[in-house]
This record gives sequence, C-alpha cells and structure tokens, in this order.
Amino acid sequence: MTDLAPGEMAPDFRLPRDGGGEVALSDLRGRKVVVYFYPKDDTSGCTLEAVEFSARTTDFEAAGVIVLGVSKDSVASHDKFRDKHALGVILLSDEGSDVSERYGVWGEKSMYGKKYMGIERATFLVDAEGKLARVWRKVKVPGHVEEVLAAAKSF
Repeated sequence: MTDLAPGEMAPDFRLPRDGGGEVALSDLRGRKVVVYFYPKDDTSGCTLEAVEFSARTTDFEAAGVIVLGVSKDSVASHDKFRDKHALGVILLSDEGSDVSERYGVWGEKSMYGKKYMGIERATFLVDAEGKLARVWRKVKVPGHVEEVLAAAKSF
C-alpha cells in the first residue's frame, strides 16, 4: 500500500463520472479538491457519507472546493445511487481499482472473519497546486464531513 503524506503531489487520474463524461484531477488545478474513497454504493455507511457531503455542497463550493467520491462501482450504479439519494457530489468509477491502488486505499479487509479485497474509507484534501494538504485514513463517518470542511476552509 502506498502511504501518501501531506506535501506530496496527489496522484493524477482520469475517471468516468456519474451522468457521463470524465473527470481528471489535473483539470481541477487552481481549485481545492476533496477526493474521498468509499467501499460501495448504497450501503449504510457509504450512503450516510455521500448524503452528508452532499448536504454541505454549497459550503464546500463557498470555500472553493470540489468534492469527488470514488468507488469501484460502475457509472450505472453511481447514477442509481445519486438519483435514489439526491446526491450533489460527483461520483467517479474506479472499476479497475488503479486509482484506489495509487492512493493506497485498495487492500485486504475482513468482515465476520472473511477476508476480501476492498476499498478502505479514506479522504484526501488536495490544494490548488495539486499537492496533498490533509489525509484521513480509516475514516469513521460521523463528524467526518465537518472535519474535512473545516480543514478545507483553513487554507
């Protein structure tokens, strides 16, 4: 696993997004970007996180921040997830897990004693120059969006 740290350049990527089209991190230079990785569309923790980020979209926009959610789910799955929960964040599909691997969030997980490969919930705050400003690993959803927003507003 890659252990990215603040001050390093955020790995660039280009991924398909909900609603069609693609988003490249390098195209967003000049703006702060939150890239949050989550395990699966429409599961309880992931839904709560996406809904909370969406509820604060105008606050992130006011702070000059764009929010990107990334999982291995397909664009079609993202579209359903977005529509079902009226999400206001951009959802990116990393079906090949290449970006998740480069950010060090793809790895072995365990649930009920069963081991499997999956995405670790993590968030990366990227500054306007494309460098990592903050990194949150093993994220617990309650209170996380507020912490990310406060960090984004602090610089």
